[in-house]
Amino acid sequence: MRLSSLHSTVNYLSSLTLAVGLLLPLAGRSQSTTVPKAATGLTRYVDPFIGTGFHGHVFMGANVPFGAVQLGPTQMSQGWDWCSGYHYSDSLIVGFAHTHLNGTGIGDLGDVQIMPTTGPVKLSRGNTKDSQSGYASRFSHTQETARPGYYAVKLQRYNIDVALTATERVGLHQYTFPRSSDAHIVIDLGEGVGDRPIETYLEKLNDSTLVGYRFSKGWAPDQRLYFAIIFAKPIQQLALYTDQTPATGTSAKSNRVKGVVSFATQANEKVLVKVGISPVSSVNALANIRAELPHWNFAKVAQDADAAWNRELNKISVKTKDQNRLKIFYTALFHTQVAPSLFNDHNGDYRGTDKQVYPKASFKNMTTFSLWDTYRSAHPLFTLTQPRRVADMINSMLAIFDQQGKLPVWHLVGNETNTMPGNGAMPVIADACLKGIAGIDVNRAFNAMKTSAMLDERGLKFVKSTGYIPADTLVESVARGLEYAIDDWALAQVAKKLGKETDYAYFSKRAKAYQQYFDPKIRFMRGRVSDNERRTPFSPLVSRHMKDDFAEGNSWQYTWLVPHDVEGLISLFSGEKAFTQKLDSLFVVHGDMGSEASNDITGLIGQYAHGNEPSHHITYLYGYVGQPWKTADKVRYILDSLYTTRPDGLIGNEDVGQMSAWYVLSAMGFYPVNPANGAYVFGSPVFDDVTLNLENGKSFQIKTVNNSARNRYIKRILLNGKPYTNAYLLHQTILNGGTLTIDMDNKPSASWGIRPEDRARSVY
Repeated sequence: MRLSSLHSTVNYLSSLTLAVGLLLPLAGRSQSTTVPKAATGLTRYVDPFIGTGFHGHVFMGANVPFGAVQLGPTQMSQGWDWCSGYHYSDSLIVGFAHTHLNGTGIGDLGDVQIMPTTGPVKLSRGNTKDSQSGYASRFSHTQETARPGYYAVKLQRYNIDVALTATERVGLHQYTFPRSSDAHIVIDLGEGVGDRPIETYLEKLNDSTLVGYRFSKGWAPDQRLYFAIIFAKPIQQLALYTDQTPATGTSAKSNRVKGVVSFATQANEKVLVKVGISPVSSVNALANIRAELPHWNFAKVAQDADAAWNRELNKISVKTKDQNRLKIFYTALFHTQVAPSLFNDHNGDYRGTDKQVYPKASFKNMTTFSLWDTYRSAHPLFTLTQPRRVADMINSMLAIFDQQGKLPVWHLVGNETNTMPGNGAMPVIADACLKGIAGIDVNRAFNAMKTSAMLDERGLKFVKSTGYIPADTLVESVARGLEYAIDDWALAQVAKKLGKETDYAYFSKRAKAYQQYFDPKIRFMRGRVSDNERRTPFSPLVSRHMKDDFAEGNSWQYTWLVPHDVEGLISLFSGEKAFTQKLDSLFVVHGDMGSEASNDITGLIGQYAHGNEPSHHITYLYGYVGQPWKTADKVRYILDSLYTTRPDGLIGNEDVGQMSAWYVLSAMGFYPVNPANGAYVFGSPVFDDVTLNLENGKSFQIKTVNNSARNRYIKRILLNGKPYTNAYLLHQTILNGGTLTIDMDNKPSASWGIRPEDRARSVY
């Protein structure tokens, strides 16, 4: 229910008054503003600036692992490279908002923007040509600090030092003002990142507390966010505006409400502000503040956030003398844990995709499911490092199914965006079920998967009727068809686990649909118009974004998108020799993709595009044909060349952790080619020692011997002291705990991983 409606009811007033009454003592307590200690433990290796340049689009600011709040700066520019609200090239800040995306190719969020200022009040952001016309301020990277759970910057225009930290659902601001009789905090509910405010509301409850909401339309077509703001310093004056027009009274409602809190400050006076958010109500936002931040000790909150990050980073301990590797690795692991993010309140309440409130849920509801990206390796990584959270993620997806009639495609703050082809939730859910993650109802999961697979939407009716999606009916037909084949394979495995033989046979047959798109004459995936007609004209090099048969790629890149049945793909090439020759060619062929190619096609090695997800498994395919040394060559090159410690250190969009998950897994020495078969294919480990500290209390250690830049080839492996000749590692083997010792060499092994019985395969 909207706050504007609730505001007129006795029940709402009673509950809000009670919540505020419980919080009143917080405003009067003494506040500790001690500067937080420097990052300790593994967080000292994390550099949040990595990926803020080029097309990385990563979030910059303060948060805790998987937290609902991503508190950070929003900048003046609003182009594609500002999807997260921040890009390293910019030097103008317009405010500090409480929600941001991490590495996406579409912008949204940026909710509840706050900007401290001094001098004459400005009610707009200004513009790049005349920033002084609004409240924006310039800043310098030399006066900017970022580490896990903490962000700080000096606003040069106002000589204000800003420091930010956060709990799961509360952002804490610390503003150090100069001496001023005209200090302000501007709350601009009209501002966001790539969205349009539909209705906003702001109300003063007392001399320290404001509440309100922001409803907006953007990538998420119906976002509803409620908030509460508590000031440590009493509000001397509050001016409300509906856009530029002054409003009377203690509340205002319009599509662009703005509030200006004014007061006098002494030199170096610190003003603290708490902002709690909720998908349900301002009452809950206030309760979130009380539950998570009942004090004003900024340093403690920052230190608690640092500790929270250290707990998660310590789940993988690595040893190396290469400090840059440490920085890249732990920054990557950090970036994998920005999202999925919490989308509930401290008491368990959340708002579903049907806009109904679900009270006190038994699981922690989550959002920001970029499944087309993350099913490939981010979610498999979570099964190693976050099994408890995996259960929350899966149960969130199943709740979404109950509310919207299908599993999430690309879900954002309670909204289905239907972005990207395929049903990426399928392999994620199947992987969790097949790995035996606790807390998941497998029968319920199967029902949700099967129902979603049998819908008629997004090309599925053709999958059911003809076995392929005709190229003249939908764009991205090949991409859709290949993704659905992966999804159907995953679904079939769950059916098999449950003994549903008819379903297993049906979906196993559908999983072979990738064969329909393979043109044996030219040995490329190619759009199919009918049983006897292929897409014409056709070039395997050309990519026409959202206009052809592929999604953010070309046929060279998509021909290999059969991770669930590599043996079947090899057969389409009439054998390993032709398959390997074509695979070798992928990394050396150059050509023009055309003027309409997607900006996402980056990190090119020949036609291999590491900057986009469909390529991520390809380097590991050599493990299926007994040539693991080729995987080692290419994986090492990517690890060494396409990931750096610079702001442009990501070669493409972070994509909600997928780009970094590839690095984390590959640096450890293996990768899940098939995202749901419970196995990882070996590549080329880069660390001297890796220890996975598992939630079951066991640990799995990977020790390398004679590892170096030249010694990148696996010579021999011992598992718990016994020879291990397989080119793959089972998930259960890791969970059992133990030690894997890998001898490295400067030349390919003549025996390891080469025999047919030792090779990677699709089913184990």
